[in-house]
Amino acid sequence: MQRFYEVMFIVRPDVADEDLDKLVAGLEQTITGGGGALRSTEKLGRRKLAYMVRKFNEGNYVLLTVDADGALIAELERRLRVSEPVIKFITVRMDEEEKRLAKVRAIRATRKKLSAIPPAPVEAAEVTPAAQPVAPVSAAPAAAAPAETATHAGA
Repeated sequence: MQRFYEVMFIVRPDVADEDLDKLVAGLEQTITGGGGALRSTEKLGRRKLAYMVRKFNEGNYVLLTVDADGALIAELERRLRVSEPVIKFITVRMDEEEKRLAKVRAIRATRKKLSAIPPAPVEAAEVTPAAQPVAPVSAAPAAAAPAETATHAGA
């Protein structure tokens, strides 16, 4: 069953562009050879990492958008794991994410519709003297002095 995935990986900053292109081409070949479809490949360039990873503060980011089944993604992750220049990677199943986002958008749309409806006018009921509400008696805090106890200072 084909599903939609995003695979992002970070390559060491000291890798030459030709080697990075070869790595990406090899991964693309793995995807197409395994029966998957490559939607897009984006090289996001060199960026600073949030924290040090394998003694590197920077890395070259690459994003692959893929239609594949789970076995092919497992093979792709295995190749990323054993590839020396790759210092970090993550795979996200986007079809589930899109379904979740669509559900959130639908909930927000219904909330907007409900908040856009003006409230119904309330008819003023005739107040009779017997039915008049009684104002609550304000209970002032009791200012009671604490009870003094007799103590002997000395004997």
